[in-house]
Amino acid sequence: MKKVFRNLLAAAVVVGSMSSCSLTLPVAATSNPVGSKVGTAKGTGFLGVLFFGADASIKSAAKNGGISKISTVDIKMSNILNLIVSYETIVTGE
Repeated sequence: MKKVFRNLLAAAVVVGSMSSCSLTLPVAATSNPVGSKVGTAKGTGFLGVLFFGADASIKSAAKNGGISKISTVDIKMSNILNLIVSYETIVTGE
């Protein structure tokens, strides 16, 4: 009986670790030409609500990429069983 339970638990861990989701969505675009610079900012949270000062803002992403004229903004969201949630802002421009 213990061996069956252990195998079921191992299978649940494998399935749970493989059931993550990642999605990238466009947020905004301007009339500025698409530049060669890319800036990112990432924030990771736990249990869907505990982010502890994470900053995934457009302003931070532009600053990290040295961008003063923003062309496009995308958001990448990753989720692992709603236990670990990650948001990444991706900004392109000059």
